[in-house]
Amino acid sequence: MTLPGAGALEGVGILDATLREGEQAPGVYFEPYVKAAIAGLLDEIGVEVIEAGHPFVDDEIAEAVNCLARRGFRARIAAHARARREDVEAALASGAGFLGIFLCVSPERLRERGLTPATALDQVTAAITLAKERRPGLIVRFTPEDAVRSPVADVAAVAAAAVAAGADIISIADTTGCMIPGGPRSLYDWLSRFRDELQRRNARPRLAVHCHNDRGLALANALDGLRAGASLVDVSVLGLGERAGIVDLAALLAVLVQDFSGNGRWRLEKVAELYRLVSRFSGVPIPVHFPVMGRNAFRHCAGVHSQAALRDPRHYQSLDPAPFGLSPEFSLDHMSGCSALLHALESIAVGDLDPELFTAVLRRVKAIGKKGRTVGRDELGWIVAWEKAQAQGRPVLLTQSA
Repeated sequence: MTLPGAGALEGVGILDATLREGEQAPGVYFEPYVKAAIAGLLDEIGVEVIEAGHPFVDDEIAEAVNCLARRGFRARIAAHARARREDVEAALASGAGFLGIFLCVSPERLRERGLTPATALDQVTAAITLAKERRPGLIVRFTPEDAVRSPVADVAAVAAAAVAAGADIISIADTTGCMIPGGPRSLYDWLSRFRDELQRRNARPRLAVHCHNDRGLALANALDGLRAGASLVDVSVLGLGERAGIVDLAALLAVLVQDFSGNGRWRLEKVAELYRLVSRFSGVPIPVHFPVMGRNAFRHCAGVHSQAALRDPRHYQSLDPAPFGLSPEFSLDHMSGCSALLHALESIAVGDLDPELFTAVLRRVKAIGKKGRTVGRDELGWIVAWEKAQAQGRPVLLTQSA
């Protein structure tokens, strides 16, 4: 697969929507000072746009957007707005340098709202014209919501009018996460046709994709979108968002950096800190098996895996954890073999054990693993001391440093 700019990825950017889409996950809300801390880390990581919220929804959200817009970040701070005058006014008052305007253009939704394609087009162009007249330097993105379940020509007609009114970016939303790479509903195919339709109308905006994860395919669809000519991808930390969320930031970064030579574009060593912060204040734990940031992402368990990975992690890892400030780990439990135990003993500075003692320690580790937990370094030291004392027929007093 070839992406635009593959090699250095100069043209590919990331819009992080944790502070907006992330707050649409049930029960998630970030206080303004928490938003500032999250935005600070996102800016250090190097995302292009930080979508900070929908100012018209709530005064505190508007305050947070305004605060972030005045912080002097390298990233552009984005405000979210419906294609309505009052939303645009609130977004403009926030001082954001990027405005995302959205309107669902699917035939069903238009009929429900008493709109026709023509009146929808007028509503969109009026909102964009207002924004551009008030703030000529403002970057405006128009999102035809649920675009991929709407006729390509209809979406292209509204999008071309939006570009003529001043929209800089058109974002194609797989709002329900229905697209399937290589299948009958391919985002690559849909976006390719859409791009051609826009060019026929002499419209050549930057293209973005906003992919939901209902089928677990958000990242795959986003990469399909990049392959079809998009150059901006919406993500969030932990993939937080409506229902099953959207593209996960760390997973996308890992692919862009390690598979498409994006080295140096982003400060990956800050990602783990960001995930801990968002997890803490969202109340959403980082799943242990989560790609890249999960506790088990680079943790080897089975004896054969551990033995091979100790020689060369690439035998059982396709991603390098080092850019993220992480390293491979080797679990001690019922699946562990001699190699994993030897490695663990070396890590706690325990010298060679005689074969009988080594076997006793390994047997104890496996027995603990069958109870559903792993053995940590401190516990391993206690086990060694215990088994050694048992073999010598003497009592043992265990301490934390044993």
